[in-house]
Amino acid sequence: MSSPARPGAGVIGIDFGTTNTVISTLGGDGEARLVCFAAPEGEIVAFRSALSFHAAEGEPSRRVVEAGPWAIEAYVEEPLETRFIQSFKSYAASPLFQETRILGRRYAFEDLLSTFLLRLRAHAGDAWAEEPRTAIIGRPVNFAGLRPDPALAIARYQTAFARLGFDDIRYAYEPIAAAFFFARTLKENATVLVGDFGGGTSDFSIVKFHREGGEIRSTALANAGVGVAGDAFDYRIIDHLVSPELGRGTSYRAFDNILPIPNRYFTAFARWEQLALLRASRDMRDIRGLVRTALEPAKLAALVEVLDDNHGYRLYQAVSRLKEALSAEEGAVFLFEAGSVRIHKPVRRAEFEAWIQPELTRVEQAVDEAMSRAGLAPEGLDRVFLTGGSSFVPAVRRIFARRFGEAKLEGGGELVSIASGLAYMGAERGLDQWSQRAG
Repeated sequence: MSSPARPGAGVIGIDFGTTNTVISTLGGDGEARLVCFAAPEGEIVAFRSALSFHAAEGEPSRRVVEAGPWAIEAYVEEPLETRFIQSFKSYAASPLFQETRILGRRYAFEDLLSTFLLRLRAHAGDAWAEEPRTAIIGRPVNFAGLRPDPALAIARYQTAFARLGFDDIRYAYEPIAAAFFFARTLKENATVLVGDFGGGTSDFSIVKFHREGGEIRSTALANAGVGVAGDAFDYRIIDHLVSPELGRGTSYRAFDNILPIPNRYFTAFARWEQLALLRASRDMRDIRGLVRTALEPAKLAALVEVLDDNHGYRLYQAVSRLKEALSAEEGAVFLFEAGSVRIHKPVRRAEFEAWIQPELTRVEQAVDEAMSRAGLAPEGLDRVFLTGGSSFVPAVRRIFARRFGEAKLEGGGELVSIASGLAYMGAERGLDQWSQRAG
């Protein structure tokens, strides 16, 4: 990268992720510094992208709002009284999502995001003491969701981030930011494919780095992305291990007819953020009614308990533990225990890989699309940098090893590469080449 014209001039990089949010600032020495948070479990840099809402004790009209690990703590302490929302980034580009009601108040997406950001800033404390004037926000190449509207997502982002008082708000592709992070390790010219695997999207960028006048220069060659990643893998686990125990595939009696339990009750598990909405929807009344007419009522009762008692976060933890175990071992045990619901099943890695094959195929197609746009054959790449939590999934890594060779694969900075890269981007003389403003 080029030397900064005004190093450390109030630049902050914000990686608002589906699962975690990471913040980095650019110091006067041109180095990116991660913002740390004194969380209940200890100091962290990855701030969970989650919100909690509950009424203040003795003051039902006053809402107590928390974010990140404090939101999780509030939920764990009072799950029945707390509205817990996570992975809400997945709604950013959805025109179908207009608002949700929480404790009698309407929240549009931009309200959820600005509420989250304001709590995040409060918890950052002195690390955010010197008010940054320029914010560089990471964005996926393609937003998650059915028929996503990227212009709508950026407009919503703009409204939320503007409420924090930034003078200059810019947006940059997340894999490009990861490329800026990775480029600092390069000792020679290289054409690099960056794969960023988040919770909601898998994004790819190809960047050419070369030395010029003693500095590293960079040229973007291609971008591609697909709206599937870690959350989609989670859904496959739930669909095969959990939903059948909660009534999927069973039936109920309607007068003299035997009808299937509607599958839409279980598609909500495809996105973590939908569970909170299902709990507050009209479908919830219908699900309770079906317990009385279901042929396997205990399973429907378990579904009601999971939703009513807000067990979604514990389910998320169980799924995450299984994915992590299967990344290291050929087999593991899925264990979900919450209230009276207990699901215990062994799983082989080969089974999991078969479940996620549709998502793996879409990832491969996006990689092919990036290579085609760049006009490169596999031998035209010098390095492949994989980042993000799902880059640890062996089946994901094999896609790149098969195409480009294991020796070209690099990793690192799985939680911090994008935020750090966004801050480094602020040192670029030609920042307009790498980032855009809304509109």
